[in-house]
Amino acid sequence: MVRRMRRLAVVGLGGLAAMLLSLTVAEPAKAAPKSPPAGVDITGHGLAEPLRLRAEQHPEQVKAMVDQVSAKVLVRQSGSPKKANLGPKYTVVVLAGDVPKQTYDLYPNAVGGPRVFRPAKQPDSRKTTAAWFLGRVTMSETLRTAGVPLERTYEAVSGGIGGGERIIPEDALNPAQDINEAFGELRRLLLLNVAVVVVITLGLAGIALLIRRRTR
Repeated sequence: MVRRMRRLAVVGLGGLAAMLLSLTVAEPAKAAPKSPPAGVDITGHGLAEPLRLRAEQHPEQVKAMVDQVSAKVLVRQSGSPKKANLGPKYTVVVLAGDVPKQTYDLYPNAVGGPRVFRPAKQPDSRKTTAAWFLGRVTMSETLRTAGVPLERTYEAVSGGIGGGERIIPEDALNPAQDINEAFGELRRLLLLNVAVVVVITLGLAGIALLIRRRTR
């Protein structure tokens, strides 16, 4: 009987571990890499009609424009810049097939460096928040190469590959806000770990109690 109960305990622990593992990997599975964008549409100042770039005909231009609004390179800006300092606006819509998925407003000539605005309302109806970001210094030249009527500029500050360094004004970043966000993420991670430990402890306690009652 004792051996049987031990086997049941092992099976129970295995099931509990599998359940916890599935909970921890569920979110990364949702964030799996998606297929590359099929194209971008660009509208804005000086354009009589939209520029419709597709990956089949303009792969380099499409990739360069998508890189301008990639979450991997954008740095969030605290607060909103003054409208008078933004300059001309160009709206970029990223497509998946023929379906618009994301939209951003680009300001290549903004005072203090390019800016990117992400509207709260997105074409795919996903939930997000309106936010301002510091743009890449290559924004103006990337738009010009895509067909936007902008004057040629030399934006690489360091001369390195990948567009040079980003110009960051002193008041663009909020260290206190960044620290608070980091502590918030750490607190949520600790709470998740504590919850996992509590579940495992309760499971072990329940199994031990069951074995003790059966072996009396």
